[in-house]
Amino acid sequence: MDTRADNQVRPPARADAAAELGWLAIDAENCPVRRTLDVVGEKWSLLILRDAVNGVRRFDDFRRHVGMSDAVLSDRLRKLTASGLLETRPYREPGARSRLEYRVTAKGWELWPVLLALKQFGDRHHGDPAGLMLEIRHTDCGAPVHVTVACADGHTHLTHRDVTVRPGPAARPLADPEH
Repeated sequence: MDTRADNQVRPPARADAAAELGWLAIDAENCPVRRTLDVVGEKWSLLILRDAVNGVRRFDDFRRHVGMSDAVLSDRLRKLTASGLLETRPYREPGARSRLEYRVTAKGWELWPVLLALKQFGDRHHGDPAGLMLEIRHTDCGAPVHVTVACADGHTHLTHRDVTVRPGPAARPLADPEH
């Protein structure tokens, strides 16, 4: 479906039935954005992931830095671990019982660009007048890092006007698109 000009979803010029579906006629139950938000959709999970990618690993450090209750933190850590975004590793301080620390998995690191995009948006639209709270720079050249959209052929800095959106093979029509 073409989203150029006015951001209205339009059916593409394809003959198959799925291509003729407009966005409101597609069942969004199996939408990957929806399924991802089922895992990371509340702010606590994203803040835990933010801290984890910045090196926080221990329960007490998450609780202190993010500022949430033990019960909420335990629940979110369990959910993030069960979904494969974090993994646990045992550690033991001298004279203390064995505990678990949390590490970002390869799957979890795939959300790093999402966290960067949220930071980039926040810096631009909700930033502190004093400046950036956190600078992220390319290690090799020192330039600031920013998120861009690119196609598989290497065209970068794409906007919503530069893309065509079409239903894929998993798109299913709503049982009754009128309701």
